[in-house]
Amino acid sequence: MHVKKFASMALMTGACVALLAGCGGGSSSGDKDSGSSAKGGKNEIVFWNPFTGPDGSNIKAMVDEYNKTDPEFKVKNVSMKEGDMYTKIPTVVNSGKNIPDLNIVHAERIKQYKDNDMLETYDDALADYAEINADNYVPEAWNIGDLEDSRYSIPLDIHTSGTYYNKELVEKYAPTALDDNIITYDEIKEAGENAKKDDVAALGVTWMKPILLSLYQQNGGELSSDGVEPTVDNDAMTDAISLWKDLYDSDITTKDGEDPYQLFVAGKVMFYPEGIWMRNDVNEAQFDWGLTNAPQLSDDLSQAVNWSSSHQFVMFKNPDRSDEKTKGIMDFLEWVRTNSLEWAKAGQNPATLDLLDNDEYLEMPQSMFINDPKEQETLSIFDYKYNGYVAEYMDAHALDVVFGKAEVTDFAPSMQKEVADKVSKDKSNN
Repeated sequence: MHVKKFASMALMTGACVALLAGCGGGSSSGDKDSGSSAKGGKNEIVFWNPFTGPDGSNIKAMVDEYNKTDPEFKVKNVSMKEGDMYTKIPTVVNSGKNIPDLNIVHAERIKQYKDNDMLETYDDALADYAEINADNYVPEAWNIGDLEDSRYSIPLDIHTSGTYYNKELVEKYAPTALDDNIITYDEIKEAGENAKKDDVAALGVTWMKPILLSLYQQNGGELSSDGVEPTVDNDAMTDAISLWKDLYDSDITTKDGEDPYQLFVAGKVMFYPEGIWMRNDVNEAQFDWGLTNAPQLSDDLSQAVNWSSSHQFVMFKNPDRSDEKTKGIMDFLEWVRTNSLEWAKAGQNPATLDLLDNDEYLEMPQSMFINDPKEQETLSIFDYKYNGYVAEYMDAHALDVVFGKAEVTDFAPSMQKEVADKVSKDKSNN
């Protein structure tokens, strides 16, 4: 393989790039990357992951608990900052040295890794592990690893962007809005008008990428019609960004320069669209709060779209990984399948359906997305091969449009051009 083949990989934006504390940034917990940490012992599985925020302590606890079972191959946990990890992956795979035995990556990256011939399949390894199958995992998380009739990943979780809400404020300004467990944009507008007089914002302006992608799909949009070239310059995308610009102009949202999280926990925001990984942070609020679906255009749950992503276990091609070590990896993944409560405590939804028999998990607010089969059907992973380029554009420009610093009419065509240019460059490098 050639270095240029991986040039675009370092540019791919992770599913949680704007939320480092939830998906791999912030202060380090667990075992830190030490430069030579990819080199494990003979009976050791080197496990790279991007969990260096608060969730790093949870993954470390899981690995420690597994190692206490005295497996033939113990797991060496190597947590590193997300950006550093994604930069290192193509470098070590290309060099053939210090390649981790097992890795967590975001679901959106799998197609590109597979197309760049970087991944081993699980096809042979699964033969002796009958319980690691589609029936035992959330479908949206499981299906993402199935490409061209081969299995390239096993899911750890499926994390979703929903809406936190202040129960007291909802009761005061929108008492019937959540009777169906869905908050629509029309209901948000009505609640906002009711709350204006009391200096309460109906809606926090938060991470726009998952919000816009959810709206885009609700509008019938798709990121690509052929899986390669982007198709984002259309009314569906313009309508999505326009809706949020109109909400902002109606003076019912938080403002540019304000911290929507701090205002929410202070009781000044009614609805706070954010990921389930923020659950432990939201616990700081001194009021009763709830979690529901992302804002929707319709109150019909069958039409709802909740942006999701997934952390997935992959094995990068590694000539030094023995069949015995691969079996050790599978033993670990089978253990994780039935021992994921610790990961749920990080605010995540493990992808294993085994937890649906666990009362402690079912009491966690994020379990609503998994416990109800109809809610499971709302989960949507945007697995367009070049999703990272779409994410980069949205993260860089969406808030400027909402806050009136850029034109609504320029958003979709400029995104189309930027993503198409990057896709063209990527194709020429391969």
